[in-house]
Amino acid sequence: MSHRAVAALSCLVLLAGCTGSPPPPASGDPDGTTLVLGVADEPASLDPLDGYAPFGAAQLFDGLVEHTPGGGLRPALAAARPTPSPDGRSWTVTLRTDVSFTDGSGLDAEDVVATYRGVLAADAPLRTRFWMLGGAQVVDKTTVRFDLTTPYAAFPELLTLGVRSDDPAADPPVGTGPYELVTWTKGVSLELKANQAYFAGPPAITKVTLEFLPDDQARAQRMREGKLDGAALPGALAEPFEREDGLTVVQHSSADLRAVDVPASSPAADPALRLALNLAVDREALVEDVLDDAGEPASQPVPPASPEFVEPAAELPHDPVRARATLDAAGWVAGPDGVRAKEGVRAAFDLAYPQTDVVAKDLATAFAADAKAVGVAVTPKGQASTAADPAVPRLVSFGDPFDPDRALHPLLNPAGGELAAALAAERASTDPAQRAVAFRALQRAYAAAPTMVVLTQVDHSYVLRENWNGYQPVVDATGTDHTWGPWWNLATWTPR
Repeated sequence: MSHRAVAALSCLVLLAGCTGSPPPPASGDPDGTTLVLGVADEPASLDPLDGYAPFGAAQLFDGLVEHTPGGGLRPALAAARPTPSPDGRSWTVTLRTDVSFTDGSGLDAEDVVATYRGVLAADAPLRTRFWMLGGAQVVDKTTVRFDLTTPYAAFPELLTLGVRSDDPAADPPVGTGPYELVTWTKGVSLELKANQAYFAGPPAITKVTLEFLPDDQARAQRMREGKLDGAALPGALAEPFEREDGLTVVQHSSADLRAVDVPASSPAADPALRLALNLAVDREALVEDVLDDAGEPASQPVPPASPEFVEPAAELPHDPVRARATLDAAGWVAGPDGVRAKEGVRAAFDLAYPQTDVVAKDLATAFAADAKAVGVAVTPKGQASTAADPAVPRLVSFGDPFDPDRALHPLLNPAGGELAAALAAERASTDPAQRAVAFRALQRAYAAAPTMVVLTQVDHSYVLRENWNGYQPVVDATGTDHTWGPWWNLATWTPR
């Protein structure tokens, strides 16, 4: 068992076994039926078809299946696990018969089919995510068949998508979930109330308020003031709360990779320069000095959270000597100021990062120092939106804890060549072992000609008030919103 798994298990035991009277929650509610969470990311929409809660645990919606803490799948709206046809080109799902939407209407196959046909619309945000889905058909009132254009062994992972009522007038859409929306003040907060008719039983926490606080320091301050019951914080900001009575700090492993994404118009898009930057990065130092050991070194775009797909031999080492030799051989010559240039183009660029993200700022600063050591000038610039100028390299976060393909394909397939061929091979295979072979081939090709600079994998730290039982650690995705992390199973929590 890894040291992080042990830490998570210790926290689980701590939360389950604490005794005594914890201080009152942020709401002041003595019964503990109200919870206030501080989250960095506000959803753009609460519609599953717009990408809300892509891994399930949407609180407002249920999927046909849901993830378990160990990363497996279990039925949710489905009565049993999805069943594949012998040729793998279709999957059949039988529905529960005791489920209602929060407007009182009953769930049936028509609602499921309408949801998935919405995914297939030409301009649907999730269309590429469901690239293999050809259609969804009603077999009978409680049975749905999904027809695929090609066999895809990981298809059930996609059935965590929240099912919405087939009512085009509802805004936001109506779901079957353990909670329903009360109010949403954009940019400020969102309030949920328990669905008293929930098929799995109404949640014991009857009111949940989400405060949208994108600034890391602001969330930490609200926790110090006792105005939040939980928040995601960078490790350095979370650590002091370990000494506070009534609070605990938990750390989740994640598939969250941080990387420098380089657009084709940037000088850093030169293949030799990109390889040299990968060799210049001291990832061990990033984990130790920037992340305070809350993460793992990672140079490949397949996260350590998917060990069955990782190719250890393809890791890009910290080798500044080789980095300089690579640049010399490619004609990048150091100028009087130490910055290299080639054919009149300086090896210099800005690096955009989210200005309120403390970890992103520190990673960008450390990367710039490593780049300078091999003759590349990188200027970190905090921005409200890193998408403001698509021509500027930016610090990005990506990764999928359940199926690496979903994060990798949009990033690597456009590169073509061996990377695209390896992605095509893993998508064509229904054998998990063969998919692993293809992912490892992809990493070997990437190591020879990296298309970005992966810096590190980042663990997620959370501060939680010890007023409730029910916390279970999971492997996180990117980001830390209210639909995953420690709150993925919020509907099962109970007051102490």
